[in-house]
Amino acid sequence: MKQLRPVAITGMGCLCAAGLNLDASMDALFRGERHPKWPSKFSNNRSVSYPVFEITEDFLPSHEMRISNVLRTCKLALTAASEALHNAGWDRESLRDKRVGVCIGTNVGSSMNNEAFYRKNREGCDPYVPPAERFLVSNPTSSIIREFGLAGPCQTVVNACSAGSDAIGLAASWIRSGICDVVITGGADEMYQVTYNGFISLMISDDAPCKPFDVNRKGLNLGEGAGMLILESEAMLRERKKTPRAFVLGYGSASDAYHLTAPRPDGKGLKLAISEAMKTSGTGASDIAFVNAHGTGTLDNDRIEGRVLNEMLPDVPFLSTKGYVGHTLGASGAIEAAFTVACLERGEMPSSAGFSEPDPELPVSPVQKITKTRGPIAMSETLAFGGNNAVLVLGVKP
Repeated sequence: MKQLRPVAITGMGCLCAAGLNLDASMDALFRGERHPKWPSKFSNNRSVSYPVFEITEDFLPSHEMRISNVLRTCKLALTAASEALHNAGWDRESLRDKRVGVCIGTNVGSSMNNEAFYRKNREGCDPYVPPAERFLVSNPTSSIIREFGLAGPCQTVVNACSAGSDAIGLAASWIRSGICDVVITGGADEMYQVTYNGFISLMISDDAPCKPFDVNRKGLNLGEGAGMLILESEAMLRERKKTPRAFVLGYGSASDAYHLTAPRPDGKGLKLAISEAMKTSGTGASDIAFVNAHGTGTLDNDRIEGRVLNEMLPDVPFLSTKGYVGHTLGASGAIEAAFTVACLERGEMPSSAGFSEPDPELPVSPVQKITKTRGPIAMSETLAFGGNNAVLVLGVKP
């Protein structure tokens, strides 16, 4: 595996339970704020309530957006993409004559929030048709394409919880291969009762705020949101006289080929993904300033990830940001990539929320306070159901 050419990141956008844009989210992380709450978007008849990280405020800039008849995941994606494009200095008109691709990762993908329509249909009634029509136009990738009038390649990545990271890795390859001038890439997912109840049924949800890597961890809290990056070619940077904000330096992806939901006990798939990401970025363990770990708070994930980090990246500080925003499924890798770059820019990383007591079974522990970073390069890891592992190496100019 040879070293790949870095791909420029010129803009970023994010909204999640921590904040309605990237700056607000980062400020909340560094203040140590987190606000898990009981679900508000659907009824919960369970005897035990499991907290989630919902976005409870209105967020879609409706006065700017032309598309309104789409579902929530699309609105999350559109809002984050709008922020990222503005941050990169693009407007609608300037994009029209460029080769602009869109590559978005998702799990829920607006595909599951028309229960009323399907329930009526199964009961033999004549259901109201517009919800079904809204579902048909609510692919987050195509929503961005339509909203901004783009005509480049488009791809929706549905690869469990590594989807956002895999989308960024794929988008970077589009830039390197010369088929795009610009790519809008990232991930988006909404809160939904099927996934909420599904994770509870798997007995990997915590009935209290999640505690990644802590000895008392009991599982994850779901979250929702979107993260978007704008990637650009070297030729486009020269044409626009644009200075990159950061770079995608490397990407690795590997499968455990082990179990539908459980990670492989020896972490082989994650090790392969880390190794590939470092080889394609031309980095070694000593070059990595910190790791934004997957860190869900589940027993198996944190145990295996902690052991792999100790083996492959000894003494490299790490954290999980899921204690602030929850597990945002297909959006998680993209949100965490934006957080990782923002931390490199600040030269520091926040404490790992929820962690207070080390697990004697783990050889490492995440940072417990705001910690200065020691270099311009960091790693973001994503582990997913189906044994999917995706790792990004990201960097800023020193």
